[in-house]
Amino acid sequence: MMLKKTVLSLIVMLMSIPSIAGAASPEKIDRRTDKALSEFREDITGADDVLAKAEGVLVFPSIKKAGIGIGGEYGQGALRVGGKTVSYYSTASASVGFQLGAQARRQMIVFLDPKALEKFRASNGWEIGVDASVTVVTVGAGGAIDATQLSQPIVAFVFDSKGLMYNLSLEGSKISRIHND
Repeated sequence: MMLKKTVLSLIVMLMSIPSIAGAASPEKIDRRTDKALSEFREDITGADDVLAKAEGVLVFPSIKKAGIGIGGEYGQGALRVGGKTVSYYSTASASVGFQLGAQARRQMIVFLDPKALEKFRASNGWEIGVDASVTVVTVGAGGAIDATQLSQPIVAFVFDSKGLMYNLSLEGSKISRIHND
């Protein structure tokens, strides 16, 4: 009986993740991206320095993840270059293994190297860990970033996590362009 409830809970959680076909409007993604960037700057010491060094920033204002043994996650965001949105993207992944819970988080992928950004923009579906290595930094509210310590071409910041999810990894996340922009 408990297993049935667990499976039913998983199905409900996964159904709450938007489908790829249901992309939000560009205006909605931009509003959410603006809010995420503003809160990142307000809450994280050193965020302005990191963003000033960036060639481009891919912002996912909300990525929802759920799993009980089998998990999935999905989010939509915008790529900003020079402070302006140039493209819209989705991120999605599925996983099997030890995992339990649900989580909503914000994620920014900061391209510190122009060649890394160029390669990303030229790709037709980009997978973290396959197409590029990404250094992940988890930052809590009131946290700090030392921009001088960032030596990798691509750095991801995970922040504002809500909920509890064991097994946070970006490996295997597939990022694809959405909308005809």
